[in-house]
Amino acid sequence: MRFLLVLLISLLAGFTGQAQTTAVTWNANLTQALQQAKATNKPILAVFSGSDWCKPCIMLKQEVFDQPEFQKFAQEKLVLARFDFPRSKKNKLPAEQTKLNEAAAAQFNKEGSFPLVVLISPEGKVLAKTGYRPGGPAAYDAYLSQLLTKR
Repeated sequence: MRFLLVLLISLLAGFTGQAQTTAVTWNANLTQALQQAKATNKPILAVFSGSDWCKPCIMLKQEVFDQPEFQKFAQEKLVLARFDFPRSKKNKLPAEQTKLNEAAAAQFNKEGSFPLVVLISPEGKVLAKTGYRPGGPAAYDAYLSQLLTKR
């Protein structure tokens, strides 16, 4: 009986923890992100990163995008899209995903900048381009809000 009670408490604690850390969904397909943006009338935050070689990309992900505060902000205001360009063989993406990432880069990151964060209107128009900024999620959310009010 005691074992069942401990098991039940453990399961409930696990579900509670999951409910509090609802991770945001990142699109890996620009067409789908644009469709979602049109349907929700929210701009897209498209991130071009080198997840295994670009230090500012890694810092931006860890300091901002992985933080609950940013995820809450994003759920309310943005459609998220990530296009990664890893260099290590062990992190190689499937050919189809590489093709999708390259197509998105051809449209919005012709310069090949990393990290590059592009705010895109639901109609597909570039609203702003930025990159890594120190200060964590609160500072980044405030900066994005400032960029979005200019649209």
